[in-house]
Amino acid sequence: MRRLQPDPGETSVEEQLNSYRPWDEMVDERPRVAANFASTVDGRATIEGRSGSIGSDVDTAMLVGLRTRFDAVMIGAGTMRAERYGRIVADPELRAARERLGLAPTPTLVIVSGRLDLPWDAPAFSEADAPIVILTAAADAEPPEVAAPLELIRHEGGIDLAAALAHLGAEQGVRALLCEGGPRLHSQLWSAGLVDELFITLAPKLSGAGPSILEGELPSVVELELAWLLEHEGELYGRYRRRRRAS
Repeated sequence: MRRLQPDPGETSVEEQLNSYRPWDEMVDERPRVAANFASTVDGRATIEGRSGSIGSDVDTAMLVGLRTRFDAVMIGAGTMRAERYGRIVADPELRAARERLGLAPTPTLVIVSGRLDLPWDAPAFSEADAPIVILTAAADAEPPEVAAPLELIRHEGGIDLAAALAHLGAEQGVRALLCEGGPRLHSQLWSAGLVDELFITLAPKLSGAGPSILEGELPSVVELELAWLLEHEGELYGRYRRRRRAS
């Protein structure tokens, strides 16, 4: 892997993430939020309905590495149905490494599901020591009994992501949250001004079909600044920070 910006030279996923400590940077009493995308060159977020088909093994290593640096990982219901998540950090050695950093061994999985329409037989729900928080606007629907520690947070009339993040920070101790999609959830977070960083893998592929990496109009153009740009066998890995205007 090559680092193109800054300080061009050889690097690795582990080296790039070794000093990355998002949990030290809460924003206005809410968790620091990073979005993570993999995209084709033509801006598509899935191939044949799945995001995992886009990136390489190095992209997977970047995803796994990022997961080790956050208190929580957020996904939408559609992503859960398509990808059927299991434990967020599966490798025991990586869970031990998280504990050495002062993090919980397993990040909390946060699922945004307006109708509580979820694949309850997905592996994540069978992990007895892997906490899950579900944000929903469903007034009456109830989840089935599952092995995973489950907290259901109901929002009347629609899910308020800003309030949800504030709750996660105050009540769950979440200091840093990684959002893995899908495109509609990413758009909602960007529209509300709740995303601080963007990690994006640009795969050297064209799809020509499927959702784009953001599904939904933003109220204004979001300006970003480049923190790093890496390359491996034609695949690009960018880390961008949201440009904040000086007050």
